[in-house]
Amino acid sequence: MPEVEYARRYPYGAEVVPGEGTQFRLWAPICTRIEVVIEGGSATELRAEGNGWFSGLVRGAFAGDRYRYRIDGEPSLFPDPASRFQPGGPHGPSEVVDPRAFVWHDPEWTGVPAEGQVLYEIHIGTFTPEGTWAAAIGRLPDLADLGVTAVCVMPVADFPGRFGWGYDGVCLYAPTRLYGPPDDMRRFVDAAHAQGLGVVLDVVYNHFGPDGNYIREFAPQFLSKIHKTEWGEPFNFDGLDSGPVREFFVANAGYWVDEFHIDGLRLDATQAIFDDSPEHVIAALQKRVRQVARGRATFIMGENEPQEANLVKPVDEGGFGLDALWNDDLHHSARVALTGKNEGYFTDYLGAPQELVSAAKWGFLYQGQQYRWHRRRRGTPAFGVPRNRFVCFIENHDQVANSGRGLRIHQLTSPGRYRAVTAYLLLGPGTPMLFQGQEYASTKPFLYFADHYPELAALVHGGRREAMRRFRSLAGPEGQKLIPDPAAPATFEACKLDPAERSLRGEWVALHKDLLALRNADPALRAGHTGGHLDGAVLGTNAFVLRFFHPDAGDRLLIVNLGRDLVLEPAPEPLLAPPARGSHWHPIWSSEDPKYGGHGTAPLDTDDNWQIPGEAAVLLAARGGAEVPSYKVPVSG
Repeated sequence: MPEVEYARRYPYGAEVVPGEGTQFRLWAPICTRIEVVIEGGSATELRAEGNGWFSGLVRGAFAGDRYRYRIDGEPSLFPDPASRFQPGGPHGPSEVVDPRAFVWHDPEWTGVPAEGQVLYEIHIGTFTPEGTWAAAIGRLPDLADLGVTAVCVMPVADFPGRFGWGYDGVCLYAPTRLYGPPDDMRRFVDAAHAQGLGVVLDVVYNHFGPDGNYIREFAPQFLSKIHKTEWGEPFNFDGLDSGPVREFFVANAGYWVDEFHIDGLRLDATQAIFDDSPEHVIAALQKRVRQVARGRATFIMGENEPQEANLVKPVDEGGFGLDALWNDDLHHSARVALTGKNEGYFTDYLGAPQELVSAAKWGFLYQGQQYRWHRRRRGTPAFGVPRNRFVCFIENHDQVANSGRGLRIHQLTSPGRYRAVTAYLLLGPGTPMLFQGQEYASTKPFLYFADHYPELAALVHGGRREAMRRFRSLAGPEGQKLIPDPAAPATFEACKLDPAERSLRGEWVALHKDLLALRNADPALRAGHTGGHLDGAVLGTNAFVLRFFHPDAGDRLLIVNLGRDLVLEPAPEPLLAPPARGSHWHPIWSSEDPKYGGHGTAPLDTDDNWQIPGEAAVLLAARGGAEVPSYKVPVSG
């Protein structure tokens, strides 16, 4: 019987043909014969299409059936490189999935645009004690109430073991079985949209993990023979036979948006996505994401160690078309300012007020200057990049884990400085991102954890210790003992958030909620985020001011002092001048409000000149004279 004609949705993988069976397709250019072996059923030989492609319909095979591939009649069986689900992990059989069986409830959802976002990074396995998609759904109302607009989920492509960060994924189309079946991920996204939250997925397109990857059995051409990365062999996006490799990843980017209604992607370590093709694969995959979104707004951000601004320039201007880049410079400077330590990769930062002013105004601090840590120049000019295209944070998965013991930033500084820098982050012009538990100053660490077989686990532990030697305080015997074994279950369990902490630490929740409400509502701040005039100046050794100019709503001053009380006498700084004769600056929000655990705020702009409280941030509006009346600040209940 001739095979039924079927229009595939993706070039790779198993796709259910209603009423007929399942069609399988893969690229295996080093193979001469491929058979699909259904568990509990028979083997079916696939048809050779040419150019290394094999495909065929297996009648009677439907969703829930498990299968593997047999190569050239050999006894070994292998999972599908484009499997949609690995119920037993990457080493086990693949399972046929029919995405059309899921009923979505988000037809009115319009997506996640580049402007106006507040991001929140989570790791599904530690975000709740249960560590599942189903449990995470219960936390979404809290995030929506907080003022978050999009949840950023750390990688979920399946990997071996019982736990891990997800950056060692090997089954890039299969959401890991550790958090629940694929439809549970769909339920999470559907529930997020119901709460008004977008979902951005972290994806790794620069290397496969070291265990569980069977791509070599089918197509060693997937791996580059030219380029190298510190994590392993990168992918072949520009060499011989790279066409099917490029399509595997471009289709994968679209797959998450199309079949899981994901609102965007975070591209891990883009500097290790090597491609000398006329169209870079990053530009190609972002184009695919926009196409399959079918009018919904999508948000694609990149991590890029060299800080190449070209990534966020439009394609028609020679860029790659991403929406945003992570701003490590802002984090590193703020971290030094908060802790006083500039060891390791913080070497090139002083945490000085000028750095924090420049990060607010220009995004990256390094845009081509010499960078001692890299022993070369870092960055490219980014003066024309809108401020909201920089994703800013004072915590993320890497930075918390790299403190050695996985301590949160509030545990490494004083409460006053932490509140002040939080205000700088959440009121500043970049797109802010919080890390899970940050809004209530979680006491739970976030450590590096990865469950591998013993030999690999020992290598990973040794590598982790060696990496931490970059920090002088962790290089000696005492510091090395602080670094836990990534493969120990206790390391993973210690990182799980405790929901009870949130209700017990209401002052921190109120701080973040009020700041995000203010960020969203105050027209002067909003204008500063979207391209309005913003300037800043250093006021002292540890103090600075940002001024948000607005011709109609009136200007705002954000004064941040991370040192002791400061009296400006004299105060020859034009940014401190009120906007009209007879007016003066009045606090409309302060990190020293007692509701946040502070001690109250006295007037700053006084007849005795400026008196700036220590370890505090204060937002001010002008009163009196002919200026527009100050804006009423929303506060949490």
